[in-house]
Amino acid sequence: MGRIITFISGKGGVGKTTLVSNTALVLNELGKDTIAVDGNVTTPNLSMHLGIPLYPITLHDVLRGEAKVKEATYIHPTGLKIIPGSIGIKDLESMNLDLLDESLFYLAENSDYVLVDGAAGLGREAIKSMEIADDIVIATNPDLPSVTEALKVKNLAESFDTNVLGVVLNRITKRKTELTEDEIKSLLELPILGKIPEDPLISQSIHKKIPIVNHKSGSPASIAIKKFGANLAGEEPLIKSPGLFNRIANWLSR
Repeated sequence: MGRIITFISGKGGVGKTTLVSNTALVLNELGKDTIAVDGNVTTPNLSMHLGIPLYPITLHDVLRGEAKVKEATYIHPTGLKIIPGSIGIKDLESMNLDLLDESLFYLAENSDYVLVDGAAGLGREAIKSMEIADDIVIATNPDLPSVTEALKVKNLAESFDTNVLGVVLNRITKRKTELTEDEIKSLLELPILGKIPEDPLISQSIHKKIPIVNHKSGSPASIAIKKFGANLAGEEPLIKSPGLFNRIANWLSR
C-alpha cells in the first residue's frame, strides 16, 4: 500500500504546485512508482506545469462518476503518472468530492506514492484532500502572512488526526524581512523538511512547461527539491556535480 501525501498551503502563490510537480519527478527518478494528482479541482494547473495541459478525461470526469480513475491516468514522458484536472469552467458542475476517497485509495494500492496537489486555503476541496491523506506536507513562504495561514491549515489537519510531516520553506531570499527558521519552527511547531531558495530559473521552467529538476537540474532550487524528495523517500538524493560548462550555461541562462 502506497502513501497518500497531500501538499497544502494556507494561501495561494507560495509555489506549492511547483513543489509537487518537481517532487513527484524526483521520486519517479528514484525508482518509486509515483502518481501526481491535481486535487485543486477549482483552479487546477498541475498538468500545465508538466507541459501537458489538455486531456480528454480528467479527475473532474471521475468526480462526476463518468469515468474510472484509471481512465484519467496519463504518463508523462519521464514515466511519471498524472491525474490531471480540467481547466473547463463547465467541468466544475455536479462534482462529488466523496468519490475522491475511493479514487485515491485505488491509486495508493497500485503505487508507492500518491502526491496530491491540494487546494490552497480552508475550502471544502482542501479539507477533503487533508482528510484522505496519510501524511501532509505544508508549503509556505518565510513571511508572516504565509506562515500565519500555514498555522491555520496545520491546526485543521491535526483536527482530522492526519499526520503532518512538516513544512517546506519555499522561495527563500534571505532578506531581513523574512522570518528566521527558528521563528517559523516556534510558530508552527513543526520540523522544516526542505528549504527551497528563490530561483529565477523556476519562472523560466514554468514558462517552458518543463519542471525545474528537468529543465536545470543543477540549479539551486533543483538541488534543494532533490534533497527534499529523497528525504521524503528515505533515499540518497541523485545529485550530480555540474561541470564547468554546465555551471557557465546555468549562469548565462539566468
